[in-house]
Amino acid sequence: MESLALLFTGGALLAAALYWFVCILGPAEQKGKRAADLSAGSISAEKVQDNYNQYWSFFRRPKETVGVADKVPDFVDTFYNLVTDIYEWGWGQSFHFSPSLRGKSHAEATRLHEVAAADLIGAKPGHRVVDVGCGVGGPMRAIAAHSRANVVGITINDYQVKRARDHNRKAGLDALCEVVQGNFLEMPFPDGSFDGAYSIEATCHAPRLEEVYGEIFRVLKPGALYVSYEWVTTEKFAADDAEHVEIIRDLAAPPAGPWWSRLKFGRIAYWRNHIVVSVLAAVGVAPKGTVDVHEMLCKTAEYLTKGGEKGIFSPMHMILCRKPAEK
Repeated sequence: MESLALLFTGGALLAAALYWFVCILGPAEQKGKRAADLSAGSISAEKVQDNYNQYWSFFRRPKETVGVADKVPDFVDTFYNLVTDIYEWGWGQSFHFSPSLRGKSHAEATRLHEVAAADLIGAKPGHRVVDVGCGVGGPMRAIAAHSRANVVGITINDYQVKRARDHNRKAGLDALCEVVQGNFLEMPFPDGSFDGAYSIEATCHAPRLEEVYGEIFRVLKPGALYVSYEWVTTEKFAADDAEHVEIIRDLAAPPAGPWWSRLKFGRIAYWRNHIVVSVLAAVGVAPKGTVDVHEMLCKTAEYLTKGGEKGIFSPMHMILCRKPAEK
């Protein structure tokens, strides 16, 4: 299987080209983040524009960049400094897609998508589970509340660590949820220290999937399960091959509704939000460069919607793996 991230030579590239679009959803989706609070994470306001320019240049011409794989973690960190507040403002605390479910709100569909990961790996009280690429911890909190397992999240971005810890405290889940800053290609955890692991649309940031999968394998106990919702595309997958279907299931396929509908139906909100961001930047409330970041994410939404409608891309191929038990 080939990760879509690898087709773009780096996960950080995927993040900008394909990842977020929060701009097209209205403030009704937010959880405590106001437009007037938009910042660039750990990047000072006067450096936002320069950081955006550097990131976008890296994304647009990755093959011209020497040592691109080594640069990916730094650019992922920059990306999330630029977009985390915008994501929370327009999308919520769970930075991922979910299948559209008849009769369920976006929030409920998202929660069900997240707790399914906990059920698949058999998370339960007393277990220690790692969230690989936890963002601000939306899935972590849903999974901890559902399973009562202890969840340890890792994110490369220090600003997201602060946001996640604050959300955990406000949700009354800081006893079950722990967040650490670190690179998931070199996780600061001992071998065999987790009873389960999951990643939700996060490992696309790895320049080489074998590196992040290797780290997950290392920190899992023998016999433990790992589930991942991946952004993937492959010409080798055969829908009529029972073994293929068993190994890899596409959660975006029918009977689930279109995962991109949340993007498509938010275009009016996009223009409203874009005007708000433009005004805030013009009067100096939002950092210079925020408009460019917002516009980049919204253009991404357009392409994601087209990919979904044409059926050429899925953000949620589910892969369930077990580390072999010791003999």
